[in-house]
Amino acid sequence: MIKFHPHHTELVSFAEGTLSCASSLIVSAHCDMCETCDIKVHELTELTAESALSNDVDVEFLTRDYISMLESITRDKTLVDNNIVSVAPQSILVDGRNLNVPETLTRISSKVGEWSHLVGKLWQAPIEIRSSALVQLVYMEKGGSVPEHTHKGNEISLVLNGQFQDGNNSYSSGDYVALDQSHTHMPVANSEDGCLVLTVLDKPLHFTTGWAKLINPLSQIYFNSKIN
Repeated sequence: MIKFHPHHTELVSFAEGTLSCASSLIVSAHCDMCETCDIKVHELTELTAESALSNDVDVEFLTRDYISMLESITRDKTLVDNNIVSVAPQSILVDGRNLNVPETLTRISSKVGEWSHLVGKLWQAPIEIRSSALVQLVYMEKGGSVPEHTHKGNEISLVLNGQFQDGNNSYSSGDYVALDQSHTHMPVANSEDGCLVLTVLDKPLHFTTGWAKLINPLSQIYFNSKIN
């Protein structure tokens, strides 16, 4: 069961189209996995459309925009018995394992970079989208962990497959996790097949214990290299 969801204000911004590209990606992926939030977004989108149409708008522009949106939605989908069925692959290969992921990610699979081994049982792959934030997939093998850290900015994560715990909570597939400078944690994967997470960082992590503190300068360099 999904226990953690985006805040209502984030869903409103997503429906209005004012959320950043990186945050929109992670909210969209969550809605793929969460029927409750998906319904809320559809309702909020309808309210936004009704509000726009009740004001003076450029109808010709709205029509062009609507047609473009429909083309984008239907480009990779097939209509079967009046139900929209995705034809995109629903899994991603990580460390020799096929792990299920939400449709939002399969539709941008070409933007997922090469996987690289970080430390221990930790792997990472960047997602190349236009953003001032670092967007990446992180995979922790069973027993793998991200060293204890805090945040210079904000970290938003979505558990795509598996489960991890961080000393504060236990998170499972579909859970949306929003953390800031007030949080310190150490995620540890405890699923048999490990844990795949989508993360968005607007500032680099700041490691707080042991040897990991030595890589804070490298963390800053890596962050800058991926967003510039």
